[in-house]
Amino acid sequence: MIRDGIINLLKPAGMTSHDGVRMLRRLTGVKRIGHTGTLDPMAVGVLPLCIGSAARITEYLDLDYKKYRCEMQLGLETDTQDVWGTVIRDNRGSFVFDPAVIREALSRFQGLISQYPPGYSAVRVNGRRLYEYARRGEQVEIKPRQVDIKNITVISIDPDKKRVMFDVECSKGTYIRTICHDAGIVLGCGAVMSCLIRTASGAFTLDNAVTIEELSDGGPERYLLEPDFPLVHFGKAVVNGDRGKWFVNGGHLRMSDVTILRDPAFRNVPEEKGGPGIREEYKKAYNIYLDRSHQSGNYSNGFLGVAFLEEQDERLVPDKIFYRQDIKNSNF
Repeated sequence: MIRDGIINLLKPAGMTSHDGVRMLRRLTGVKRIGHTGTLDPMAVGVLPLCIGSAARITEYLDLDYKKYRCEMQLGLETDTQDVWGTVIRDNRGSFVFDPAVIREALSRFQGLISQYPPGYSAVRVNGRRLYEYARRGEQVEIKPRQVDIKNITVISIDPDKKRVMFDVECSKGTYIRTICHDAGIVLGCGAVMSCLIRTASGAFTLDNAVTIEELSDGGPERYLLEPDFPLVHFGKAVVNGDRGKWFVNGGHLRMSDVTILRDPAFRNVPEEKGGPGIREEYKKAYNIYLDRSHQSGNYSNGFLGVAFLEEQDERLVPDKIFYRQDIKNSNF
């Protein structure tokens, strides 16, 4: 049976994120599979799928920034804020196209901004998805959310087709089609998203993504990434075999028990520079590994779990354990 880990799926257009989960369940026979963030059905790009206990890392990925390449169609408005929705207004032939004004309008969205999620989205309000309200024609109050647009860069402008290509690096929860919609309001002509590629989600990129055909032909096992692969913002510490057994059984570690190889990336970063909503304990999180010089077990890279530093007591407290081998029979 396939071991726990992560598949970075290159999602094709027309597939929902949950379709990707169902596909991987069929290929692996594992029921416990989850994705790390919804990607619109008509969008393509990286969709990390976590298998088994690796699904428990998803809450840690709030720190990750995502990268997209987007095409924006000017002069059009739809109910879904993309070209696949019902057209509300078609203004493509009646506005002045000024590249300088377009660049300036998009630049307004860089930085910390408030964004209203689109009516056709998976955001929950009162226990229901917004798209459920929209499909039934029901009105519901949508509250804005703060998101961080780290970079937004115009790649090309096509004055004949009235289309703009741009790249975005943004925090979790950002809707790129809403950037298009809001830019259309600023420009006064309307705009929708006409193409979207997610090029990166934290450590997951197009370079380490795998297609459905590759998974089917070669089997998921050969493309499996370790559960700690995306936890690049956390610190890194190693322990010997005895302390490793203690840790995976729920024991706290003294700082004298471990060797620190890397400090957490956000440990001394003010929140205004680290993005919105970073939990304080994530700034003091460490990946705990078994010292390979003492390792004879079968967990491939020695990753045991994640611990949070309690500075007052100078100890590392387990948050999630990923090594679930029987402690009594362990070969640490």
